[in-house]
Amino acid sequence: MKKKQIGFELSIFETSDELSKDEKKLLETAEAARYDAYAPYSNFQVGAALLLENGQIIIGNNQENASYPSGLCAERVAVFQAGARYPGVAIVSIAISAASKEHLLEVPAAPCGNCRQSIIEYEQRQKSPITLIMRAEKGPIYSCTSVADILPLAFGSSFLGDS
Repeated sequence: MKKKQIGFELSIFETSDELSKDEKKLLETAEAARYDAYAPYSNFQVGAALLLENGQIIIGNNQENASYPSGLCAERVAVFQAGARYPGVAIVSIAISAASKEHLLEVPAAPCGNCRQSIIEYEQRQKSPITLIMRAEKGPIYSCTSVADILPLAFGSSFLGDS
């Protein structure tokens, strides 16, 4: 038997002033999108903002439904909108802002499993990493250089015979 440690590097910023101008703007855009989330059931609001390689910023926020599986997370709303509006244009980075109406969040919320899988497919298809920037209402900002960092051993089209 062999064992292998899988890990990644996470950058932690104390304030948004430590981010680049573009990263700070993207995070502020995600936060603004969060306020328009439709989350009457969970009271957990998430906003996402994508920076595309053509300079466009695409937003998304979570959209809940009384039939829970019918809702959609902020990250997938933004990613699918980018794919529909700008097919073939690479996603450079995604900022995610999360907050709860029931308690103060002090640790960033990373994308759920469905969102990670959706984002990794775009990353694999475009053959370039998508930087993640994540912040809660209060506390540090987390950033990693690729969604593959938070989804090791990702499932992709290569398993289906596609390269």
